[in-house]
Amino acid sequence: MVEIKLNNIGKRYNHEWIFRNVNETLTSNEAYVFMGGNGSGKSTLLQLVGSNFMCSEGTIDYSIADKKIETEQIFKHVSYATPYLELTEDFTINEILEFHIQFKPLLTGINLQNFIDITEFNKVQNKPIKYFSSGMKQRLKLGLAVLSNSEIVLLDEPVSNLDKKAIDWYNQLVLNYKNNRLFIVCSNQVKDEYNFCTKELFIENYKPQTEKL
Repeated sequence: MVEIKLNNIGKRYNHEWIFRNVNETLTSNEAYVFMGGNGSGKSTLLQLVGSNFMCSEGTIDYSIADKKIETEQIFKHVSYATPYLELTEDFTINEILEFHIQFKPLLTGINLQNFIDITEFNKVQNKPIKYFSSGMKQRLKLGLAVLSNSEIVLLDEPVSNLDKKAIDWYNQLVLNYKNNRLFIVCSNQVKDEYNFCTKELFIENYKPQTEKL
């Protein structure tokens, strides 16, 4: 059981508040979508949840299997797929997997060949990533996030650059591997990104109308 408590958190840049007064409890019994337009702050909220950014106010509490996890240790339990995630483009699939699992092992029962089969990269596993299309790179990012042995999976605009076939693949991938994990998706209301989500958080609900520091 994963539980993340957002205790009155807010984030500002310079003197402008991006959002404030976010009080939510996120658990692995649900899958969540943070929704908002481009530049609304939804990706920032996702980064706060993953402890990549610090809150300007408020606190975030983490627990897994009823055990408190310190903020500086939560990275061990989180995996990401985001548009701004960089891949080592001179690596092949095999090389990037071998590098990746040194820091984040794959789910129990999945080995390197299973990963390649699931992500459908059999024919290109020895091809450098720099020769992949944008859709192939996105599929690799999603595979690394979902198939890593992490209790918390954070996906920012996950169907970016995916065609219809790849979107169907993404949705099936999540359905196959979401049990007993906390999934959070950021979306600007592209339904294919969050079909499996059971809770919606609209970033506009947490934006001050005129308030500045």
